[in-house]
Amino acid sequence: MPVRPLLGVAAGAGLLLVGFAAAAPSAASAVSAAPEESVTVDSKGRMADGSVTLSGTYRCHGGSGPVFVSSAVSRPSSTLHYSVGGTKAVCDGKKHRWENTGTVPAGALKKGPARVEATLMELRPSGLMLLPVVHAVQHRDITLAED
Repeated sequence: MPVRPLLGVAAGAGLLLVGFAAAAPSAASAVSAAPEESVTVDSKGRMADGSVTLSGTYRCHGGSGPVFVSSAVSRPSSTLHYSVGGTKAVCDGKKHRWENTGTVPAGALKKGPARVEATLMELRPSGLMLLPVVHAVQHRDITLAED
């Protein structure tokens, strides 16, 4: 059997798993692989020219795959979240800063209260696929300010 169709199936399954991980924040909110691993969100975010910048800190230990800090923002009472980029993490057990910037649709967010979810996630190799493994999650109410 040719390898290309198998790679396509594996890639599709990996994306599907990442989608399920992102769609289940209530289950992920209590996830932390070890007490030493964490992700935090700063109390203020910035908006300028249609982009949003979020930041915070993270700490993680070595993994077998790449680790990223992803973030999403929403209005406090909304279930609609907007992805705000991702940062590759350095998992050396030390505390590091992260900052993600992304664009959101015009008028989607306004200065003032917002809700942010930050996730520290590893893409762990498993055969031909990369499986998402959540190391830490934080949900936080913040204030968005215009630059």
